[in-house]
Amino acid sequence: MELRETILEGTIKAFNQKGLKFTMDDIAGELSMSKKTIYTVFRDKESLFLAMVDYLFDSIKESEQQVLKDENLSTLEKIRKILGVLPEGYQEIDFRQLYLLREKYPEIYVKVEERLETGWETTISLLEQGMKEGVIRQVQIPIVKMMLEAALEQFFQRDILIQNGISYKDALEEVVNILVDGIRNR
Repeated sequence: MELRETILEGTIKAFNQKGLKFTMDDIAGELSMSKKTIYTVFRDKESLFLAMVDYLFDSIKESEQQVLKDENLSTLEKIRKILGVLPEGYQEIDFRQLYLLREKYPEIYVKVEERLETGWETTISLLEQGMKEGVIRQVQIPIVKMMLEAALEQFFQRDILIQNGISYKDALEEVVNILVDGIRNR
């Protein structure tokens, strides 16, 4: 694993332990490396966090491709999995903490929003395929997209999940179930 990826993985671990309050010292301790080494790759915590957002979303896109290639899944199963995809290694990340981003790190929050709103080509193709096959009813794809984006953005804007003791993974699964079961032909 290259140094950049090692640091990003260490950052994810530090984030899981301390939320947004993690420090470069926490990452260095997690990785048993000097802060100086981290600073040779990332100039500050904010640039590290921006890179982590891309790293996580790129991993999600890789997981989407694995779902798409799985010939054992029906189109409806693929739709359900793609809408709620979380990479295997990131199932336990406490994304609930991201509601703090908007206030503390607005640039990073904008990056998260941007990544949520782009890269929908695979999902759109699957929804179109599902409509063509008749496994989901005819829906306005922009509305489905907006509903999922809005739900996820609410998770990132408020502490509703923390207040109600709901994990991000469970909340995402519930949103996907409501969306998919609401559009499924019976």
